[in-house]
Formats: sequence, structure tokens, C-alpha cells
Amino acid sequence: MAEKDVPKLKLKPRRLKGHDDSTTCCIASRERSHLIVTSGDDGRVCWFDLRCPDVPQLVMDVSVEPVSSFCFKSGMEDMIYVSSGKEIKCFDVRLAAAQWKPLENYNYNKEEINKVVCNSKSSFVAAADDNGEVKIIDIRQQCLYKTLRAGHTSICSTVEFLPWRSWEVISGGLDSMLMLWDFSKGRPYKVVDFATFDVSSGIAGRCVNPAFVHAIAVPEVDMLDKLDKICAAARGDGAIDVINIETEMAATKSKSSSNSRKGSHSRSKDGSSSSNTDADQNGKKRLHLNYTLGGHTAAVSSLAFSLFGERGKFLISGGNDKLVKIWNWSCYPDVGLSDDNNNNILHLNIEVSRKVSFVIYLI
Repeated sequence: MAEKDVPKLKLKPRRLKGHDDSTTCCIASRERSHLIVTSGDDGRVCWFDLRCPDVPQLVMDVSVEPVSSFCFKSGMEDMIYVSSGKEIKCFDVRLAAAQWKPLENYNYNKEEINKVVCNSKSSFVAAADDNGEVKIIDIRQQCLYKTLRAGHTSICSTVEFLPWRSWEVISGGLDSMLMLWDFSKGRPYKVVDFATFDVSSGIAGRCVNPAFVHAIAVPEVDMLDKLDKICAAARGDGAIDVINIETEMAATKSKSSSNSRKGSHSRSKDGSSSSNTDADQNGKKRLHLNYTLGGHTAAVSSLAFSLFGERGKFLISGGNDKLVKIWNWSCYPDVGLSDDNNNNILHLNIEVSRKVSFVIYLI
């Protein structure tokens, strides 16, 4: 396996200490490369300057409940949206105070929020919750724009805006589903069922957990020329799937147009064939990074595309197996052709002392 040929580095980490409980989310600033912001189960948001000692330069006690997620307001990183319980709050860190009062409050989610994210135009915020729904909030009008429901049948764990399609989001859940939504219409137009795909193709991750979708990574707009319009999904069985969204959509349209014709062989609900690396009609493939390529042996909790060197060349994953893996995923058209190619795709293993909840990239 590829894992044998990739050294495991046990690095002495720099520990940023600011929380009294588990850290739930971590984001690196795009505008200030030395800045890292974290949130925790202690209801706190901490701002760290990597040029300074390992203590926060700013501590925001924003909630008596755990902070499950937060995000910067795109283009205005002094403003953050914080999710705690069923509520989203907006804060401006320039208005430092002993008691932090939110500028905006949103209470549209019926169950606990798992992920909050802002689109690139700073016009909408999306919030995925335990009810299996995604709330799209118009932050310019400060009102609910749309509820995305009747898609996920279990907890919706994550959501991301597609930067190249201004009215679309992609969500993942504990029903092992990945869903593409046109949120202007409020319904999904593409569903990828990883559980069905794995049963039909005979592939899976190494651990016995179901293929729950825990995290999604999509490339930024300036990466698209080299990376294509893809997404990566972190799964509960230790596997990672990299999917070309545009060709998946083309496959859906092609399948829809030929609905009246009966196929000569069976296919799964998401249009998958029964090969280990699923190919669409244009010959492009879904990449399945599992333990046979040196992948994780427990649930993958977080994903990010690299911003160092050639932007997006590497995919960084963290898992419950206490490993951070750096994948040279961009060579994926050649995966499976030879052992040499398989050995090249896993670039680096980094051991840490505890399971990884969140990975970020630094410029």
C-alpha cells in the first residue's frame, strides 16, 4: 500500500492555548496570514497572532452555549457570524467590549446548527442543522431567504456555497448523502448517495462506520482554471471522495433525457457505475481516497485545499485516527494505472497526539 512508502512525521506542534473546553472550529485569515481564529465548546472565540506568544490577542465570550461553527464575512474579516445552539449571531471585533453584544441575530433553525458559511459576495449565509435542513439567510435584508428541506433524511452536518454558481450550495449529511441545491428554487437537483455507491461498486473505507459526510471542501474561484469545478467529501468510513461537479451534472441531464429508454445494466441512485473509480460519460473520474492508497483508518473530520505553493495542488485531511494527511490529489487522472502513481498520491503523513477536529491552510 502507498502508506508504507510515505513517512509518518511526528512533529512538535505549536500549541495555541485559549479555550477551557474542546475546540470546535479553526479558520485562518486570507487577508492577514499571521491570524488564526478558533471557537470552542466554552462559548468562546479566540483570535491568535502567530507573531506573538501562544495566547489569544483577543478573547470573545459570545455565548453560554458551545460555539459549533463560525465564519468570516467575506471581504470583511473583522466581522464574524457565529452559530451557537439554534442561533446565529454577527459580531464586529472592532467594537471590543467586556460584554459582547451581537449586531445581528438569526433564529430560523429549529435544531442545533452544525455549520455556518458566508458566500463570496457577502449576501447570504447558509446554516446546516440537526433537522436535516439548510437555512439560507439574506444578510443584506436580514431575513430568511429560503429553507432547503426534503433532501437529507438525517442530520445535515455541513454546507458550502459553490463559488462559480452564485445561487447554489452543496450539503452533506449523516444519511451518507451529498446534495447539490439551487437555493433560489429550494430543491436539490443532484444527489450522490455514497452508501448506495459503495454497495454497488464493492468499495469502502477501512473502518466499519457508515459513509457519513462530515465535511466538504470546494476550491476558491482563483483555483478553478487548474483544478476544475470539483468538491471533496470527508466520510465517516475513513475515505475521501473527490467529485467533478460539472460532469456529475452533465451525467444527470443525460440520464434525465434518456429516461424513456431502458438501460441494459443497473445503476445506483446517483448514476454511478460499478467500478472502483467511477467514470462519467466524458471519461473523467471520481477519485476515491481510501486505506488502499494510504488513507485514514477512522472517520475523516475535516478537509481543505492548500494555499501554499501551487494553490489547490494538495488536499489536506484530518481524522479521528490522529493523522493529518497531505494528498497530491491533482495527479488523480493517473490513479490506478500503476503502483508508482498510487505511491505518489499520498504526499505526507503527520501524526498528532489527539484526534483531529479541524484542519486549515496557511498561506
